[in-house]
Amino acid sequence: MILGITGGMGGGKSTAMRFFEEAGFRRIDSDRIVREDLLTDPAVVGLIKAKFPDVVNAQNEVQRAELARYVFGNDEDRVWLEKLLHPMVYNRWQELMAADPAADWAIETPLLFEQGLENWFDFTVCVSTSSANQLVRLIERGIPQSLAEQRISKQLPLAQKLEKADFILSNDGTPEALRLQVNHLAARLSGVR
Repeated sequence: MILGITGGMGGGKSTAMRFFEEAGFRRIDSDRIVREDLLTDPAVVGLIKAKFPDVVNAQNEVQRAELARYVFGNDEDRVWLEKLLHPMVYNRWQELMAADPAADWAIETPLLFEQGLENWFDFTVCVSTSSANQLVRLIERGIPQSLAEQRISKQLPLAQKLEKADFILSNDGTPEALRLQVNHLAARLSGVR
């Protein structure tokens, strides 16, 4: 079984993913693939440096905060970067799942619906939280409020994600409340494996 886990920035996807992992799912974090695999790949860094010379430092490392300023401030830049990175992310998913095809997988996919990826998954799960909680969490991560609001605006509105999702997890309570929801859903899905 393959679950696609999505939601808004700061909504609790990563926390839900930890709980899915505890419930026996193998975990794939798309943002981690980008951060640790792709943005450190010399070929990818070279393409990014050619497009945005000032986001790559003297050690040939992509400065993610600088890159974010470009891509969240200009739709053409964002689309360029998505077209570069997303196919590589999807290839990595396939490699990881091919290594253990009998496993149940949970794939954290922030832009699942934006990119039309519903058909990749047996079920989609949206982690939901209030706008106020979302902003507080992003600010606690060190993202200024104006930048947090700008980033949120580039994603499909949460209400539309909730409409499209097969299952919804509410993350307005405690982590334990979210864990209970994940465990309940994992038990429910074990009947359709």
